[in-house]
Amino acid sequence: MPNLSFAARLQLRWARRLAAALCALALLPACSVGVGVGIPVGPFSIGVGVGSGGVNAGVSTGVGPVGVGVGVNQRGAVSVGAGVGASTPIGNSKARVGVGVGTSTTIHDPDR
Repeated sequence: MPNLSFAARLQLRWARRLAAALCALALLPACSVGVGVGIPVGPFSIGVGVGSGGVNAGVSTGVGPVGVGVGVNQRGAVSVGAGVGASTPIGNSKARVGVGVGTSTTIHDPDR
């Protein structure tokens, strides 16, 4: 690895393990896996992501390890969810990598 500190190498190793775990979870029938970006705006985070269910945009908030949110996908289906997770900073940046578990339900689906 090119000139990375011990902490950065450790975080990269954990990020790789997280990615492998998420890929394994994607094989489970009731799981969906994705990646996204959130921008903090006050106590909320506005985000966009891409996952096994397609493109999703939403708003979320949380306290400690617990979070809740609402999102809409590219078909117009609206979902609400709640989860718990943990994250760690990547190097000296403000970026973080994390893992969590949660549940969601569709409250509006234009196809149904």
